Amino acid sequence: MIYLDNSATTYPKPQKVSNAVSQTMRASANPGRSGHSMSLAAAKTIYDARTTAAEFFGIGSPENVIFMQNCTMALNTAIKGILKKGDHVVVSALEHNAVMRPLKALEEKGISVTKAEVSAKDDDKTVDSFRKSINANTKAIICTHASNVWGIRLPIERLCALAHTYGLIFIVDAAQSAGVLPLNIGEMGYDIVCTAGHKGLYGPMGTGMMLLSGSVLPEEIMQGGTGSNSISLTQPEELPDRYESGTANLPGIAGLKAGIDFVRTRGIDNIFSHELSLITALYKRLEKMSHVRLYTPMPEASHFAPVLSFNIEGLDSEDCAARLSKNGIAVRAGLHCSPSAHEALGTLETGAVRISPSVFTRHSDIERTAHIISKIK
Repeated sequence: MIYLDNSATTYPKPQKVSNAVSQTMRASANPGRSGHSMSLAAAKTIYDARTTAAEFFGIGSPENVIFMQNCTMALNTAIKGILKKGDHVVVSALEHNAVMRPLKALEEKGISVTKAEVSAKDDDKTVDSFRKSINANTKAIICTHASNVWGIRLPIERLCALAHTYGLIFIVDAAQSAGVLPLNIGEMGYDIVCTAGHKGLYGPMGTGMMLLSGSVLPEEIMQGGTGSNSISLTQPEELPDRYESGTANLPGIAGLKAGIDFVRTRGIDNIFSHELSLITALYKRLEKMSHVRLYTPMPEASHFAPVLSFNIEGLDSEDCAARLSKNGIAVRAGLHCSPSAHEALGTLETGAVRISPSVFTRHSDIERTAHIISKIK
């Protein structure tokens, strides 16, 4: 199979990730709950993973790395832990439902939302759209780093500066960018970055992180056992315990550390360059096919992540994906849990076929995919 559904989850996983998960499954205890050697070893595994993530994302304090079930849980914690009745928030028009659904739920409780338009190759226009969307009640700007449908990158450095100029909180959804695009929280001052572990970081599914600069701490949305100050019925204020109630996903976190180590060894610049070269080669092939419809300009390093979506004229996107699957090519079609992104580019009714490579994808895989697409009518 030619696997090109890496925006959903990367496959295959590096062998060191599988080894890390397997090792903790063979010998592990509950971290932070007991004083015996197995429990202490488990706690060290999580601490090492937290330190690795902190170094990777430029966070000075490892305790500001909060491990969570996935990026969606991290975003829910950040959004619901910050916004209150009467607050206004600005988001991009390309947001995933992991952002839009929590906001929709909060709208029923008195939160208001404005979508800012995004221009694929005009950062000035994008930033100006966000600026014009700010009002007296705006509490935060929340936006994706890169669209999971179109690959369009948002100028988050400038948007963060804009937010802070107006005294706003800046939250980044980095599900599609972590491990592929540079993301240094310490240098850029992003208040909260939420990301998945199973995509560009090559970790197991069921892992995610909420990364805190320390400038703002959301209220926790879950309380429970943390192994610390158990006599008190009040949730601890200290990090990371404040947000990490219940037993940690030790195998997943160990695998996530191994994934981050893999990305760091390969180098983000090398990974990005490889993947974008694949998408660029595919784009050049597809734009010559009269029956293929593309929706974005040619992907460029400064404005795109390595993701490409398209349709075939007169054919439902799901049917196209099914035909590719019959030829041994795995892609994703439909709305990709991002109806806002499809509405922005006019594909809400049709969806689109998405292709997203990984570090393991070969140029021959892209050539084969383009050949099959050329034969679909």
